Amino acid sequence: MKKDLLSIYELETADFDRIWKKAARLKKLLKEGKEHASLKGKTLGMIFDKSSTRTRISFEVGMYQLGGIALFLNSRDTQIGRGETIADSARMMSRYLNGIMIRTFAQASVEEFARYATIPVINGLTDLFHPCQILSDLFTIKEKKGSYERLKVAYIGDGNNIANSWIEAAARLPIQLALACPKGYEPNREIMTKCAKQASEGITLYNDPLEAARNADVLYTDVWTSMGQEAEDKERKKIFKNYSINKKLLGEAKKDAIVMHCLPAHRGEEITADVIDGPHSVVIDEAENRLHVQKAILEILL
Repeated sequence: MKKDLLSIYELETADFDRIWKKAARLKKLLKEGKEHASLKGKTLGMIFDKSSTRTRISFEVGMYQLGGIALFLNSRDTQIGRGETIADSARMMSRYLNGIMIRTFAQASVEEFARYATIPVINGLTDLFHPCQILSDLFTIKEKKGSYERLKVAYIGDGNNIANSWIEAAARLPIQLALACPKGYEPNREIMTKCAKQASEGITLYNDPLEAARNADVLYTDVWTSMGQEAEDKERKKIFKNYSINKKLLGEAKKDAIVMHCLPAHRGEEITADVIDGPHSVVIDEAENRLHVQKAILEILL
């Protein structure tokens, strides 16, 4: 029976453990220069409706290192962009490929693709969720802190797809999650309501970033303006001006707190240069781990 990765919420504890165990093994093999071509002869189709740096490179390089092939499919260059239905595309691609990764706008599109595909479908990002990023973030926290259990993660900024996926993670794992978002820019209310009831360590939403950051083990942020919101950029900069991870905010967290950002970063906006480039930052390690975690996901699903 085929499996998909559409959101964090659908994963069980055993799934998290399996992904991270494989990611650690694959990372070790790569560092040791040992071949690990477990997906030789396999092909991944990568559908991009949104531009990308880390997602494209990590999946493409990951498939190459695992012995497989990745095909970059820009929707403007395929029949999807000319009106072919998702159902027809999913059924047809299932005859050519061994897996599909989609980076697009609507979560419903990814879910519809998975419904009709007979091969695994991976959510590479939608406006609602970014599961691969959060799985990589949690793997990074495990590496740096030894465990994520009962740690406090403080997310500062826009209640976007990253925030929504962190909320789902807190419903599935023993993580204390504090979010600070301006009024009107909170995470998805339905997701928040559902997950807050299931979060063993609690999920708290603040409007004050200093309150959210207090005694945090992890400080996390993302851009204020996501793809597709460019027309709102000036207004968002005004609204979010106090939602920046700077030295003052870092001072509210624990002394050994780590700072994370899913990138790309706008220094001087959601995070200051002295923090993202400072000793608390694990941002580049976090970005690297996209490769290892997604290789684990590919190996499991394909």
